[in-house]
Amino acid sequence: MFRGLKALLILLSLGLFSTAGGWSATAPERADAPTSYEDGRPQATLRLDALDYGVVLRHGGGPQNCDQYGARDVWVFAAEGKYYMHYDAAGPTGWLCALATSYDLIHWKKQGPVLELGKSGSEDSASASYGVTYFDGRAWEMFYMGTPHASPPPDRVPMFPYLTMKAKSPSPLGPWQKQPGVVPFRPKPGTYYSVTASPGYIVKNQGEYLQFFSASVHEGGPPKKIRRTISIARTNNLNGAWSVDPAPIVPLEEQIENTSLYYEKTDKTWYLFTNHVGIRNGHEYTDAVWVYWSKDLNKWDSSKKAVVLDARNCHWSPSVVGLPSVVKVGNRLAIFYDGLEGAAISHMGRDVGVAFLPLPLRTPK
Repeated sequence: MFRGLKALLILLSLGLFSTAGGWSATAPERADAPTSYEDGRPQATLRLDALDYGVVLRHGGGPQNCDQYGARDVWVFAAEGKYYMHYDAAGPTGWLCALATSYDLIHWKKQGPVLELGKSGSEDSASASYGVTYFDGRAWEMFYMGTPHASPPPDRVPMFPYLTMKAKSPSPLGPWQKQPGVVPFRPKPGTYYSVTASPGYIVKNQGEYLQFFSASVHEGGPPKKIRRTISIARTNNLNGAWSVDPAPIVPLEEQIENTSLYYEKTDKTWYLFTNHVGIRNGHEYTDAVWVYWSKDLNKWDSSKKAVVLDARNCHWSPSVVGLPSVVKVGNRLAIFYDGLEGAAISHMGRDVGVAFLPLPLRTPK
């Protein structure tokens, strides 16, 4: 009872709850442009500011010490009257997809890892993480990120290549059965997805499935440079192969990765939320959540974008703002992300926060 009252008081203090009934907040549509990036990478000059709530899941204390080194890269979805969060739990054996459950999006119960590392030599022997889900009407399909490479212990940060792998379950709670025989798509040398072809949001559109996956190239130097973008893979069979579009939805120079989509029915617009990778003193890190918008899932314009959350409106993480996952709750859109207290830009020690946008969404002017 006390926890629920405390959460309500916090929401009231943030302007996120109205005693008249439901969530309430206003979001500025525009603000000053950010400082230019030191290497000249593109920036978003518009803002669609979310109202930050703060941390809702801290790393540490998970079953089997699964998240003792960090919790990040979230995927949140609703099913059967409950909310489910897949998150990358950095533990003693590596980064694994772990589960937490909630009834209010604020208080989460950690359930532990839902995937385990593959056998030595397998494609997910170093990490089995970031579990994207899709319910096909009969079973739950998971597309997760696997890799055979990671940095040395204890961090064990996943390293290239980033691969899309498959698992299946009769329930959002699991158990999840890996499907090593299903190969959705893989990085291809000489293309815009030569080192990364990792999972993303799935939409069924005109009889086919579209997956908005992460793509990247790692170019030689000196200095070596990673460029990142989003593209579309297509299939008619979730347990078969996918065809990858010949070009990404926006150029590699955008430096974005990972996706969560929301469709606004009032103006028939798709909003694609993604994390942007910034740079500080030559070191790259996730610095913001951006959003792109389009009336057509197959046509995107890199100029139609805005900052949703960064150091300016995230009140607890002054540098890092990581991968977003969005879910509708009442008349608000909840935006989950990971961050890091303090000025560091490390991959480790991260926690999960949430921010909110009022609905219906409106494109910035």
